Amino acid sequence: ETGGDKARPRVLFSCTGNSARSPIAAALLRHRGGGHVEVMSAGSHPKARMHPNAVRVLREEYGLDLAGLRPRHLDAVDHRRFHHLISLCDKVREVHPAFGNRPRPTHWSIPDPAATGGGDQASYPAFLRTAAELDTRIRHLLPVLARATPPEVPS
Repeated sequence: ETGGDKARPRVLFSCTGNSARSPIAAALLRHRGGGHVEVMSAGSHPKARMHPNAVRVLREEYGLDLAGLRPRHLDAVDHRRFHHLISLCDKVREVHPAFGNRPRPTHWSIPDPAATGGGDQASYPAFLRTAAELDTRIRHLLPVLARATPPEVPS
């Protein structure tokens, strides 16, 4: 394969709790990117565990397994280099760490599906809508990532 020296685009998705929106987005981009994108997710105030509906919607609708994944704090990834930072809520956009390589910031204002209340069964439709919206945005993002990733500069 030619072009092996081209860097894979590195993307960080973030939201406040890192238990629903950002792990869903990361899992979908990882899946849709077919190994051509390095993707992570983190949050400014991570929850203790993934939201059960985030795990459920990815398993039932996309065949992806989030079981065993734990929410992580932005501090856990602030030493990494990313090409794209995609914030999924207004609160986390205000507290992003200053990544040294000046990644391209993007903001997708996605409502928190867990905020609909009423317990897991009542909020599941909101998770379905959130996952579908993120999947649509990711499908539009893929061609952008394919042509806009800068080559890696040797250090």
